Amino acid sequence: MKFSASSIILLAATIASSSHAFAPSISSPSSLHQKSVSTSTSLSSSDSSSSSFAENAITIASSISSLAGQTVVVKYGGNAMTTPELATLFCQDVATLQKLGLRIVVVHGGGPMINAMLEKVGVESRFEGGMRVSTEEVVDVAAMVLSGTVNKNISSGISQAGGRALGLSGRDDALLQCEKLWGGSEDDKIDLGNVGQVKVVNTDLINQLLDAGISPVIAPIGMGCKGQEDESVVYNINADVAAGRIAGELKAARVLFLTDIAGVLDKEMTLLKSLSCDDIDDLIGDETITGGMIPKVTYATDAVKLGVQGAFITDGRVPHALLNEILAGGEIGLGSGEGGTVVTL
Repeated sequence: MKFSASSIILLAATIASSSHAFAPSISSPSSLHQKSVSTSTSLSSSDSSSSSFAENAITIASSISSLAGQTVVVKYGGNAMTTPELATLFCQDVATLQKLGLRIVVVHGGGPMINAMLEKVGVESRFEGGMRVSTEEVVDVAAMVLSGTVNKNISSGISQAGGRALGLSGRDDALLQCEKLWGGSEDDKIDLGNVGQVKVVNTDLINQLLDAGISPVIAPIGMGCKGQEDESVVYNINADVAAGRIAGELKAARVLFLTDIAGVLDKEMTLLKSLSCDDIDDLIGDETITGGMIPKVTYATDAVKLGVQGAFITDGRVPHALLNEILAGGEIGLGSGEGGTVVTL
């Protein structure tokens, strides 16, 4: 089931109001009235009956009932971040879900912004096996971009949409403690520089913020593990890896990886809406899943094996992708069925 974006927001706002929560502050009264009118038109044309509106309301209410008070981790990147309109809608989605009682953690990337700054300051970088080789100079630029402008734009955007958010990096209060990550194989290692593999997550800090109604917005820049020789080293962390590990340590109800793809496709290029970890192993084995999709599904399966109830590889190019996948799944929570692939045990 896939809802129109306007119907999701209207129904979610109505449900939030009726449950004595704050209604999402994402539109002015006049624009909300206009949105309500357009929603009615959309529903009458696409759903063709008021009963469909009621069914949508029941589905959203079921989703909220099953997820209220639960933690959802979102890896935010790609077009959803770099397209201004989609970035605004993402911040609205986070604010709306907050006010419906969900605990939202955002972990963001920012590759295009890093590339632009590296070029501007004349620092060269390269990739090995899909990972950026991170010299100290590259990490300095990545930390400046991710922990600075990118991070604060997201946290302030959520606040402007009526939510509460606080921007952090993995170095703040030892949030993300890392070991050096090597590329390649055990027999043929590749030195990736200061690329970190998350070993410790300060879940106390995250939960304290969530308990206060604040969404942590986390830049994937970490530090060495406390007490180790590299404790003072600044590490660049793959945002997908960080999101999956954070979700696993929090035992989150959901983790969503917003991407620039439709989801996992079969050999006929048809969307595979739901997969188990065993299914994914089989699809990698028969080369249905290849290339750059392998690390994406690996992050998802790793999160599920760490205790996350469901991992979503979600098409972030779709407006309100986050809201749609969280609220359109009903009590069973398998998403809209059209916005990507959900991975479970």
